This record gives sequence, C-alpha cells and structure tokens, in this order.
Amino acid sequence: MIVIQRQDSAGLFEPFRLGDISLKHRVVMAPMTRLRAGKDDGVPSEWAEEYYSSRATDGGLILSEANLTIKRWQSLALPRSSIKECTEGSKNAIGAGFDGVEIHAANGYLLDQFIQSVSNLRTDSYGGSIDNRIRFPIGILKSVTSVIPPPKVGLRISPFGTYQGMREPIGEASGPIKTFSRLHKKLYEEILDFGYIHALEPRSTGDDDQPDDKLGLKNSVGPLRQIVLKHGSQFNVAGGYTPASAKVHGEKYNELIAFGRSFTSNPDLVERIKKDLPLTKYDRLTFYTQDKAGYLGWPTYQKQDIASSAAEAKIDVEASVVKIAA
Repeated sequence: MIVIQRQDSAGLFEPFRLGDISLKHRVVMAPMTRLRAGKDDGVPSEWAEEYYSSRATDGGLILSEANLTIKRWQSLALPRSSIKECTEGSKNAIGAGFDGVEIHAANGYLLDQFIQSVSNLRTDSYGGSIDNRIRFPIGILKSVTSVIPPPKVGLRISPFGTYQGMREPIGEASGPIKTFSRLHKKLYEEILDFGYIHALEPRSTGDDDQPDDKLGLKNSVGPLRQIVLKHGSQFNVAGGYTPASAKVHGEKYNELIAFGRSFTSNPDLVERIKKDLPLTKYDRLTFYTQDKAGYLGWPTYQKQDIASSAAEAKIDVEASVVKIAA
C-alpha cells in the first residue's frame, strides 16, 4: 500500500505532497463550468491557454473543467460505455501531460445522479440499495486506476449540495453521511492507494453559498474526512472559502483548499492571499456566457495599482493646468 506522506497541519503556503506531486502551496484553483468550450464538440476555446496560464503559479495546482458525457443514462449500456470512455479519456489526459485526473461525482451531474436516491430511480443492479447506486462510480474509479497509477486519481463529491435538486433525505438507511461513507469505504476496499477525495463543504450549494449558522451540526464532512485519513489517503476541501477562512482552516487541517469564484476575477489570487491584498469582486453574470468577456481581461493587483496611480497622476496634472490657467 502506498501511503501519501502526511505532515502536521500548517499554513496555506507550506509545501504539500499530493500523491507523487510536490506542491509549494495549498491554494488550488477549483474546476469550474465556464462553458467556453465548443458547444457541439466540447473542444476548449482559443482563450483557454491564456485563461489557465494567467492563473498558474510556481508549484500550484489547477483543476480544469470537467469533460461531460451526455447520454440517456437510463440505458444499461450507459455505465458500461461510459466506464470505457472515461478510462480512455483519463489515459489520454495523462498522455497529453496532465499530472492527474479528478473524477467528477458532484453537483448533480451524472455520477452524483447515480449515487443519490433522489435522482436514481432505477430498479436494476445500478439502483435501489446504496451498494447498487455506487456501483457505477466505483466501476469507473477501478477502471481508471487500472491504467493510471491510483495516487494520480481523485474523486470530487458534494454530499450536502442541493444544486440541481440533489441531497439525500435523512432516514434509517439513508442520508448524506451514510451514503457517502459507504462510497468511501467501498472505494478504499477496492483501491488501496487511491489518491484523494475533493469534498465540497456543506455551505456550498453548487452555484451559491448558505451561511454557516444555517447548516446545523449534522452537516459536516468530518465523518468522511476520518474515513479517508484512516486509509492513509488525502482529504481536500472547497466551498465558499474566503482568504480569511481558508487561513483558519489551513492552520487546523492538513488539506488543500480550492477556490472557484474568486479565481475568475483574480488571476493572481494566490499572491493576493499571501500578501493580504484586496480581491476584485467576481461578475456572476459572465460565469457561463459564451464569449471572452468576463473570462479574460481581469488585471492583476499590480496592474490595477499601476492604473490607479496613473489615473491619480492625470487628475493632479489636470488640476494644476486649471489652476495655472486661472
């Protein structure tokens, strides 16, 4: 069994080891659906290189958008064909130079729909019991880790998310913790040296946040964290973090923390957090549009400061001219 190297809890800007990847800090760019790929073919747009390169940092980690498979999932052929497609796609990604693959099972997308009883109404071997409902994602993970070293593979989940009508009802044999605990335990039974879990915190509902005082004590990823750490794997988080709350979390837990919305409008987010610089507010209206407005063109803090200084200098000069003319 390959156990990921553990360190004591440390700040956001301490080195971190994720499988066989050495990172120099713990601020991660989360995967975001920005809808800038080709509508018909899913090919990334010509803007993607600038978008990602402007947000890259020395020793940092970026999780790119997911690649969607859209079919009629009621068909028994879907799990089988999707497992094959996902495995081939993951293998190609590593061959193209990516450092790893994160399987998306969150926010009401395909795998999340299979996992949760609110959406999985199947009566065959992929529906009904928790073990049946997790069969498809476990099948994908087993297949992907058969062609890629398991430490290079992660799984993204949103146990408490309500986006797209999700969230397990709480009962004797159900509920977010019961369902996702079984998923985690089965995962580590089948794949001993699996890379990591990327969990969305309860405050994140998919496209918005809910205040901490509305969450309740039962809404905690803590039990899932304990399962992951027990198996020597890595637990990482995302969901509505601010620079301040991320720093507090980083002092308490040995985890990576992923940011989404703040990265859209702050390409230099890592530096801003490190130096306690103010953030530029994101523009929700351009999250999912089809052009480069709101996707590219966000200045770094340094460029904002230079522009601000230049504007102030211009005002001073104009005031002097007016004063002399008078």
